[in-house]
Amino acid sequence: MNNNESNKKNNHILLTVFTWLTIFLTWYIVTKLEIFTPTLLPSPERVWSAFLSLARDGYNNIPLWVHLGTSFKRLFVSLAFAIIFALPIGLLSGYFKKVEAIIDSIVEFYRPLPPLAYYTILILWFGIGDLSKEVLLFLAAFAPIYIACVSAVRGINQDYILSARSLGANQMNVFFKIVLPACLPEIFTGIRTSFGVAYTTLVSSEMVAATSGIGWMVIDASNYLKSDVIFVGIFIMGISGVLIDYGLRSLERKLIFWKGKV
Repeated sequence: MNNNESNKKNNHILLTVFTWLTIFLTWYIVTKLEIFTPTLLPSPERVWSAFLSLARDGYNNIPLWVHLGTSFKRLFVSLAFAIIFALPIGLLSGYFKKVEAIIDSIVEFYRPLPPLAYYTILILWFGIGDLSKEVLLFLAAFAPIYIACVSAVRGINQDYILSARSLGANQMNVFFKIVLPACLPEIFTGIRTSFGVAYTTLVSSEMVAATSGIGWMVIDASNYLKSDVIFVGIFIMGISGVLIDYGLRSLERKLIFWKGKV
């Protein structure tokens, strides 16, 4: 990284920090002026106190780390299965028209549906436990990865494949040496997108039918007008989402080091 790129990166970080400082300062001033009641908009100090209380005593006799662990277990188990199944199915659909004819219409049928619209059916089938939520998150995460895989395969320059075959490469060599590396950048974008969709769906599902988890904590707190707890839950979800996405981007940079260089 040269000095010019380093300066640009530092400037972007400063802009980000300045933006958030402005948001928190505005929040602090508005609460100090008592424009809204504390129930509608709790002060930063009150939210921080609520966080310390939750970290110490938990919520509804359940430790905060248990709520977090429950939500993340549901999220990562579902994402893992979505990646395991969507990658080969998506790549095969992009590679073979007959596979796409079988799979694509099913994905396109349920993909536009709001997840909570068919969540009630999943509850009837699998109960209100983790299984129904994990199936819901699996379906929500599957579609973006599948679509990214199909699109990536379709976007490959056919000259690369023809050149490899002309040099004697068999079907397996073409797939692992040409197709898969070319698809990985777009696949990672699909995984990042699926994480965002799955996380949003997770919180919604916990708000509908759950007895633990960050989403459940937020909706339960809203029933008792505990706005400080609601803000704590929102910040936890937002910060954890940013950290997980940062981890995915870091992994992408290490695994797909050629992205943007070819």
